[in-house]
Amino acid sequence: MIRITDGIQLDEHALHERFIRASGPGGQNVNKVATAVELRLDLNKASLPADVLDRLTAIAGNRISADGMLLIDSRAHRTQLQNREDARKRLVALLKRAAVRPKKRRATKPKRAAKEARLESKKHRGTVKVSRRLQREE
Repeated sequence: MIRITDGIQLDEHALHERFIRASGPGGQNVNKVATAVELRLDLNKASLPADVLDRLTAIAGNRISADGMLLIDSRAHRTQLQNREDARKRLVALLKRAAVRPKKRRATKPKRAAKEARLESKKHRGTVKVSRRLQREE
């Protein structure tokens, strides 16, 4: 079990890891060793609350496939272990971000002083423009 928050835990049976050859620096090692990691989370098997799942699909965007698999790719490091840890950290960070409920917006009205200040600035701006027009006409 991977602990995301106090109330949310992720079962490791929903995770699938695949190691592939990475591109980039590494010399001959790049062609021989599969160090990059593709971490897949099956959202259908993951025991996530519905609201978290909805926010996750909005946040993850095109990283979620049509069949409900979240794909996280890590190839930044030269070792398989570091890439694996990096992919899991990124997954946990993504799930923590999805677990946070957005604050509900409370509708407010501007105060009378703010309305008056706005109207006063508009009047001032208008007088500036009128005075410019009068200067041009002279």
